[in-house]
Amino acid sequence: QVQLAESGGGLVQVGGSLRLSCVASGSMFMIVSMGWYRQAPGKERELVATTTRGGTNYADSVKGRCTLSRDFAKKSVVLQMNSLKAEDTATYFCNVRAYLDPTNWDEYWGQGTQVTVSS
Repeated sequence: QVQLAESGGGLVQVGGSLRLSCVASGSMFMIVSMGWYRQAPGKERELVATTTRGGTNYADSVKGRCTLSRDFAKKSVVLQMNSLKAEDTATYFCNVRAYLDPTNWDEYWGQGTQVTVSS
């Protein structure tokens, strides 16, 4: 069973920084992508950043302020968020897509970590 352990959320002032970490455990044949999504109250879940072996994709709203680092061998991904804005306040979810065997893949979500940016 694949599980995702998230850490690093919290309360920070506008302009501050936070670092979110996610480590996956469990047996996976091959990781396809790892990344972070977020969901603010009353809004749909949206992509923040995701990375594959081909590269990393960022939402326009975080480009230039966030950096996603990965280590697929260690099944981990880290989102460094700088120059945080009040609108970055949301619950952040780690996401992993992986093949469990050569033909079957699945998608996994963490439980979420709260990021609150106060003005």
